[in-house]
Amino acid sequence: MKKILLATAMAAPLLLSGCVISVGDDDGRHYNASWEQREYNNRKHISKLELDAHYEDVTRSMGVADFNELLRQDGHTYRVLYYRTQRAADDGITTKDECTPLVFEDNRLIGWGDEALRKL
Repeated sequence: MKKILLATAMAAPLLLSGCVISVGDDDGRHYNASWEQREYNNRKHISKLELDAHYEDVTRSMGVADFNELLRQDGHTYRVLYYRTQRAADDGITTKDECTPLVFEDNRLIGWGDEALRKL
């Protein structure tokens, strides 16, 4: 009996080494997607955005931003979400210059891109 248990314990790692676990989020996107696919998906979602869209609706379709900034100025709350849309360096690190900013005023989308950010 001990020999069978020992043989099973020794064989288990070899038999299980081919298992793959796929981890995805609620909308079916997978975390192991290539950076090219991720950038394409973000550009695709951004191209469908409409001004005055609500913050929650945008984040529901776009997912978690790469960077998130918040500012209160002149009685308004501004939030800037940065989503990776282009590759600048082959270093495996996402930086703001590889992202498109989405600018919200009081939870409403008022613009996206560098020009919208400059006007803020």
